[in-house]
Amino acid sequence: MEDPTSDVGEVDPEDAPECIVCEDRIVNSPSHRVLTWVEDGSVEHRHFCSDACVADWSE
Repeated sequence: MEDPTSDVGEVDPEDAPECIVCEDRIVNSPSHRVLTWVEDGSVEHRHFCSDACVADWSE
């Protein structure tokens, strides 16, 4: 995956993160969401392409 601080649009689609729910590549998505938390001393995160996928995952 590319540097997450890179400018929007610089990420090659092959390197873009996948939505954990629908598995679509997240490229230039204004609704891209990342949930981050600490579990057992490790940082965990999940990428989502939309609020709907966040809701599906959290149910």
